[in-house]
Amino acid sequence: MNSKQRIAASVFATAFALLGTAAAHAESYDGVHAITSAASRADVNAEAVAATRAGNAYSDAAAEGTVALNSTLDRAAVREQAVAAANNPLQSLDRRAFYRDEVPAAYKKPSVSFTRRAGL
Repeated sequence: MNSKQRIAASVFATAFALLGTAAAHAESYDGVHAITSAASRADVNAEAVAATRAGNAYSDAAAEGTVALNSTLDRAAVREQAVAAANNPLQSLDRRAFYRDEVPAAYKKPSVSFTRRAGL
């Protein structure tokens, strides 16, 4: 055996010994611990209800309270936009899903609408 093989063998033996000592210091499993709580079921339920009503204390808008939004669109205009978006078959089409970010011509919106409207 030459010196390179001896060094490699000693490094391997050292690594294997360190691996064995790491396994010896592993944690032991004590099983499932019994619940030790002084609170009654009613107290825990009351705390849960209070926490639910308090909302998410860690959200960005938690300190702001209720934020009022002023919209300039009326209800009919918003509904019309929603219906148009729902009837658009290519609404969720994302150009990033295609080669070189180019949507193929077969997927581009046709100039004629093929959606039917019920005769009301």
